[in-house]
Amino acid sequence: MFVSKNLSVNGKNHLTIGGLDCVELAEEYGTPLYVLDEDLVRENCRIYKKAMDKYYDGKGLILYANKALCTLFTCRVASEEGLGLDVVSGGELYTAIKAGFPMEKVCFHGNNKTQQELEMAVDNGVGHIIVDNVYELELLDTIAASRKKVQNIMFRIKPGIDAHTHSFISTGQIDSKFGVALENGEAFDIIKRAHEMSNVRVTGIHCHIGSQIFDIEPFLKAAEVMMNFIGDLKDKLGLEINELNLGGGYGIMYTEKDDPIEYDKYIEHVSEVVKSVCEKRGVKLPFIYMEPGRSIVASAGITLYKVGGIKDIKNVRKYESVDGGMRDNPRYIIYESEYTDVIANTA
Repeated sequence: MFVSKNLSVNGKNHLTIGGLDCVELAEEYGTPLYVLDEDLVRENCRIYKKAMDKYYDGKGLILYANKALCTLFTCRVASEEGLGLDVVSGGELYTAIKAGFPMEKVCFHGNNKTQQELEMAVDNGVGHIIVDNVYELELLDTIAASRKKVQNIMFRIKPGIDAHTHSFISTGQIDSKFGVALENGEAFDIIKRAHEMSNVRVTGIHCHIGSQIFDIEPFLKAAEVMMNFIGDLKDKLGLEINELNLGGGYGIMYTEKDDPIEYDKYIEHVSEVVKSVCEKRGVKLPFIYMEPGRSIVASAGITLYKVGGIKDIKNVRKYESVDGGMRDNPRYIIYESEYTDVIANTA
C-alpha cells in the first residue's frame, strides 16, 4: 500500500509518481531529487477552496502555508488556484514578490521579524501582518507611521489547546514561543494596546495549535475558544473582530497506520462550531482564513535517493546509506517522525 494515491508501479516494476518513472527521473536529474506532482497539488488546493466556499458561503480564504515548500512554482500555483499565501520570513516574502503574488492576499507570520522584514512587508503592501509580541507591535507601529500608512494586523493567540501531536510541533499551549496567551490576560492587554495606536488596525486574531494532527476535537475546541475571545473583545472593548485565522496542522499519511480525516471534513465541522458560537455570543460571522500547507504539497511529493554503502552488522542492524541527509530531509531527526520508504526499481 502506498501512502499517496499518485504513487504506483509500472510495467518495469519501477515506482512511479503521477505516471512518471522514478528511476528514469533519478537518472536524468540526479539525486537527491524532490519530485512534485502538480496535478495533485492543484487538486488539493481545489478541495480546500471548494469546502471553504461551501461551508462559509464564500466568506473565507485558504492560505497556502509557504513554509511547507516555498518556491516560485508553489506561489504561482496557489495564486492561480485562488488561494492566499502565508509567509514566515523575508526570504519567503521575497519569493512571493518575485512570483508576482497579489500582496493583499499575503499574511506575514513569525515570532522574531526583523525591522528590515517588517519594512519590506509594509512597503510591499502585505495584506496582514500577524503580530507575535509587544516588541513587534511597537516596531511595526513606528515603521507604518514613518510611511504614513495604517497596517492591517492580526494577533497570534495561544488558545491553550492540547493538539495531541508530538511535543516539538505542538504550539497552542501557554508554554510556546509563538504568540500571546489567553490564560494570563496578555492577549487581551496587547490587543487593547494596539486598538489605541494610530498606525495599525486590528482586523483579526489568529491561532495555530500544531502540526500533523489527526484528531478533529482540538480544532473544534480551538475554534470555540477563539470565537468566545472575539465575543469578549466586543463586550469589553467594543472592538469588532472581522477576521479569524484558524491556522492549519491537518495530518497527512506518512505511514500505513496514519489515518487522516478528509480535508473538507475539518472545514465542515469547524464551521459548525464557529457559527454556533456566533449565534450564542451575538457576534457576526468573521471572514475565515485557514493555512493548510503540508497537506497540500506533502502528499503530492517524494524525495528520491540512491543507495550507496551497505553495512550489515551481524545480529545487530543493517545500515543502508543514501546520498542525502538532514539538509534535504530533516523531519525524522528533528522530532523522531516516521515515514514510508520503498525501493524504486524493485517496488
